[in-house]
Amino acid sequence: MARYFDDFQVGERFVSESGTISEAEILEFARRYDPQPFHIDIDAAKESPSGGLIASGFHTLSFGFRLFIDTGVLADCSLGSPGADEIRWLLPVRPGDALRTEAEVAAMRPSASDPGRGILTMDYAVINQRGETVLTMRAIQLLRRRAEGDG
Repeated sequence: MARYFDDFQVGERFVSESGTISEAEILEFARRYDPQPFHIDIDAAKESPSGGLIASGFHTLSFGFRLFIDTGVLADCSLGSPGADEIRWLLPVRPGDALRTEAEVAAMRPSASDPGRGILTMDYAVINQRGETVLTMRAIQLLRRRAEGDG
């Protein structure tokens, strides 16, 4: 069943499937988008404060958001996002970590400028296989509202 802005409730929670991040993915993303030594050079990473190769925070953010998108919760209603706030990288993500994303509706309001849209504030947490939160983010989602006659 298609979901629209009107179908969400503050406090509603969603949990993604988990996905494992590989060394090859970490290296590929970092070489392309965040070429810092502790993301692209295994030997240099061993000498860094993290003590080994870690994923770019931006990779963790992208990976976690993809896991949420794969839930299909926004498939029929997403109109994009004007931004995100309060992104925090709390713990390093290492090759072989299995991550899942949990999201909660923090706030919602109809758009003042477009009656066909609603604005949802979502709190996201990316959690590893040990139950540790590695990333948090508050994001704003623009969603299509249910039109009259839509189930």
